Amino acid sequence: MNKQTVYINGYNSPIGYYTLASDGKYLLGVWLEGQKYFCSSLINKHILKKDLEIFSLTTDWLERYFLKKRPAISELPLAPVGSNFRQDVWRLLCQIPYGTYTTYGNIALKIAKDYGKINMSAQAIGNAIGHNPISIIIPCHRVVSVNGSLTGYAGGIKTKLKLLEHENTDVSKLFIPR
Repeated sequence: MNKQTVYINGYNSPIGYYTLASDGKYLLGVWLEGQKYFCSSLINKHILKKDLEIFSLTTDWLERYFLKKRPAISELPLAPVGSNFRQDVWRLLCQIPYGTYTTYGNIALKIAKDYGKINMSAQAIGNAIGHNPISIIIPCHRVVSVNGSLTGYAGGIKTKLKLLEHENTDVSKLFIPR
């Protein structure tokens, strides 16, 4: 993304205002206003531009999502900015189906296996997940602690719970930590 202009637009969702970012072709980011690491991967100048096809596609995707239509992630050309490790973690997040969740530990086991290691730090996985720049679409909200604690969501724990409930996920074994 060297010296590349980044375009931004907004989307008003039922759970809050999102900022969308694109290089003109690919979706680079979707951040809930005020979330942790808000627009942190946008190192270049960004300008408001509402008439990009990628923004129309993303808005349509989000509209269908909030109508419980379960659009496929593959419908959108995604290009989140991050290290190879983060990219690998985000790819695994895209495999978590609607209405389900997994744990940081399970993701760590899969990454360890992919990297030919015996184990991987769940904290490293949590850090990569927390820096996911394309929230909702890359479903980082579908990852919980092994004990069922709803920890580590950059958009806030209550938002994470709302998204899981919106997707008809059985949240009866999950809890918000004190």
